[in-house]
Amino acid sequence: MASLVAEGPILDRDRSIRARVFPWVVFALTFALLLSDYMSRQVLSAVFPVLKAAWALTDTQLGALTSVVALTVGVLAVPLSLLGDRWGRARSIVLMAGVWSLATLGSALSANYGELMLSRIFTGLGEAAYGSVGLAVVLAVFPADRRASFTGAFMAGGSFGSVIGVALGGVLAVHLGWRWAFAAMAILGLALVVLFRLVVTDAKLDRHRIDDADRAPRPATAPRARLNTLFATPSVICAYLGSGFQLFIAGSLFAWLPSYLNRAYDLPADTAAGVAAIAILFMGAGMIVCGTITDRVSRQVALRKWTTAIAYSLVSLVSLGIGFSLPAGGVQLLLLAIGVFFAAGASGPAGAMVSNLTAESIRATALGTLTLANNLLGLAAGPLVVGILADHVGLVDAMRIMPLVAVASLVALLVGRRAYPASLARARASVQTR
Repeated sequence: MASLVAEGPILDRDRSIRARVFPWVVFALTFALLLSDYMSRQVLSAVFPVLKAAWALTDTQLGALTSVVALTVGVLAVPLSLLGDRWGRARSIVLMAGVWSLATLGSALSANYGELMLSRIFTGLGEAAYGSVGLAVVLAVFPADRRASFTGAFMAGGSFGSVIGVALGGVLAVHLGWRWAFAAMAILGLALVVLFRLVVTDAKLDRHRIDDADRAPRPATAPRARLNTLFATPSVICAYLGSGFQLFIAGSLFAWLPSYLNRAYDLPADTAAGVAAIAILFMGAGMIVCGTITDRVSRQVALRKWTTAIAYSLVSLVSLGIGFSLPAGGVQLLLLAIGVFFAAGASGPAGAMVSNLTAESIRATALGTLTLANNLLGLAAGPLVVGILADHVGLVDAMRIMPLVAVASLVALLVGRRAYPASLARARASVQTR
C-alpha cells in the first residue's frame, strides 16, 4: 500500500513534466518544418545567377519563379487552412510537408524552365497552409499573453530558413551544381516529415490545448465559429492588409538581395548569397525581438500591439528608403541592416492581433487568411513587381522604389489601431454568445 501511495506523486510528477515539455517539442518540430519550408522556397534565389546564365532567363522570369510559389500559397492558404481545422492540424502538416519536399525534389530534376515552374507551383501547393496551420498548433499549446512572441519567433523561421537555403544553396550550386541545391532541401524535408509524424498527433494536441484566459473553454461538441467572423471587424481586416503590404518589402529582400549585392557590389554568386543570408538572418532576429518587445509593452494595454507594429513599419520605410538611395558603401550597408532588422517586425504583432480578434476553433483559417494577405500583397507581389521594374529601370533603381510600399502598411495599421478597442470587444462578445 505504501508503494502505491508513493507511486502516485511520481506519476503526477511525470505527467507534469510531459505537460511542460510537449509544447516545446511541438514548437521545435513545427519550427524545424518551417525552416524546411523556406529553405525549399528560397534556395532558388541563391541560384538566380546560375539559372540566368544557363537558360538565358530575364529578371521577370526569375522573379516569376519565386512569385509563383507565394501566389499559389496565397490562393490556397484559406481553403487548405480550413481543411486543416476540419481534418486535423497534425495530419495536415504531415501531408503538406511531404508534398513540398517531393516538389522540391522535382525542381532538382527539371530539364527546362517550364518544368521548373511546374515544380515550383507544387512547392507552393504543399506550403500553402503550413504557416497558418503550424502557427495555430503552436498558439494552441501556449498562453495567450505570449502570442506576439511566439508568432514572431515562429515566423522568424521563414527568415532563418531563407538564410540557410540561400547560403547553403549558393555553396552547393557553385561546388556541385544548382540541382544539388534543391535535392539537399528535399531530403531534409522528408526526414522531418517522418519525425513529426512519429511524435505529434491531433489527440496529443487536444490534450495540451490552452484556452484563452478571458474566454470560456470550448466544449468538444460546441459549434465552430462562423467563417464570416474572419472579416467581422475593421481591425482584423486592417491587420491582414498592414501585414501583407509590409511583407512586400520582406519578400523583395528575400528574392532580390543576393542579386542586388551581385550587381551593385560586383560580388560572385556564392559570396553575394552568403552576405544576403546574414542580412536575412538579421531580419529573423528582428522578428523575434520585435515580437518579444510587443508582448512586454502590451501586457497591460492591448492597443500597444498596434503602436509597436506602426513603429517597426516606419523605421523600415525610412532606413531602407534612404539606404537604397545612397551609393554602395558602408553607410548604405548600415542603413540597410537597420531596415532589414525591422522589415518583418510587424509579423508578430499582426499574428497576435488576428488571433485575439478571431475564435480558436477557426484560428488556422484566420491565420490562413493572414497568410493569403501576406502572400498576395507581399511575398508574391514583391519579387514579381521588383523583377518587372528591374527589367525596365535596372535592379538598383527598382530597389530604391520598393520601400515606398510601407506607406500603405502604415495607413492600414493606423486605421486598425483606431478601431481596435471596439473590434476586440465585438470579437469577445461574439465568442461568449455562441
